[in-house]
Amino acid sequence: MTFAQDFFIGAATAAHQVEGNNIHSDYWAQEHMIHTDFLEPSGDAVDHYNRYAQDIRLMADAGLNAYRFSVEWARIEPEEGHFDEKEISHYLDMIQTCREHHIEPVVTLFHFTSPKWLISKGGWESDETPAYFARYVRYVMERLGSKLRYVCTINEANMGIQVAAIAERYKKQMMARMQSGQTDGTVQMGLNLEKMMANQEAAAKERMEIFGVSKTECFTSPRTPHGDEIVMEAHKAARAAIRETAPHVQVGLSLSLHDIQALPGGEENAAKEWADEFTHYLPALAEDDFLGVQNYTRTRMDASGSLPVPEGAELTQMDYEFYPEGLEHVIRKVSENFKGTLMVTENGIATSDDTRRTAFIEAALSGVNNCIADGIPVKGYFYWSLLDNFEWQKGYSMTFGLISVDRSSQNRTPKSSLNFLGSYHKR
Repeated sequence: MTFAQDFFIGAATAAHQVEGNNIHSDYWAQEHMIHTDFLEPSGDAVDHYNRYAQDIRLMADAGLNAYRFSVEWARIEPEEGHFDEKEISHYLDMIQTCREHHIEPVVTLFHFTSPKWLISKGGWESDETPAYFARYVRYVMERLGSKLRYVCTINEANMGIQVAAIAERYKKQMMARMQSGQTDGTVQMGLNLEKMMANQEAAAKERMEIFGVSKTECFTSPRTPHGDEIVMEAHKAARAAIRETAPHVQVGLSLSLHDIQALPGGEENAAKEWADEFTHYLPALAEDDFLGVQNYTRTRMDASGSLPVPEGAELTQMDYEFYPEGLEHVIRKVSENFKGTLMVTENGIATSDDTRRTAFIEAALSGVNNCIADGIPVKGYFYWSLLDNFEWQKGYSMTFGLISVDRSSQNRTPKSSLNFLGSYHKR
């Protein structure tokens, strides 16, 4: 199995999860609350902020030819209207380092974390947020745009809607699932829903002290339909700013997409789930150049709704079903409606067994290759993630990385899966 030389074989990270000390962000503030939902704070993470050159070199040495990373809004605009030139220079250095190693930088402008001040102004349920986001995007693209070819505005723009649906189901099913030893593994990020529910009242008082609001509308908070519209307006405003400042840049966003499978009687539920997760966004994506597809597992549905993972199925550390075949299924289904370029911006597995990671990558890329052979325009594959990192509310307990990190020393150890992934570009 081989791919064209210009096909991206890469890995992905998110700034907050790898850089460390993102002190002006909403997540940093929440991590350090007394009544926090986080198992542990991010701290210095895996110090990618200072060690990015080493990490990029390890990618290049393994054969990878692309790196998807995010620019951190809270670093660049730590206070409303104040932009930090030192921080934008940092990301320029990252882009230039990628170029020096013949690695294509694919930059995401927003990956879950917001400046603390934005949350105090209503966050992702406020009508003002698209304008704030566009202002930030314009600043970034005026300084970085000439160095880039691909930009993703928002990572997993549908995450808030998914969280809202999962939280509602979780309220109803929490006790039964806890008693049976099952967990809801359908959200593609590390949420600690049990602790979130227990902390609600006390945390509301603490959030009022920290943010000036009792309900923090962070990007990954349960989204209302109005908030969902705001996210799309933010995307469109960012897209317009990018095309004004750097018209050569290809623009898109990414979506969290499950392989939704209907069992007999579940066809209606599956269709509604897919509409919520994907098709209702199509009008907002009509002018995009590409779509980032992010898939980790499948969701099976019958007449009662989503079903637990099949008995005896192999599970990842995130309690997802090991199901790399889902990526091909999702690409094919997305391509039925979205006719632009597709890019697999995240796909991966949390496991301590690197042989299973390698098997997952091999199966996933086989599916991608099948899609390309059938004429579906897939531009690249980015494994999540480059490094074992901070998995949001689950802390450092999840190991997705192609590179392990000893956080006491920050020493890196490439896993065999890194070279395995890179071999697809070398073939």
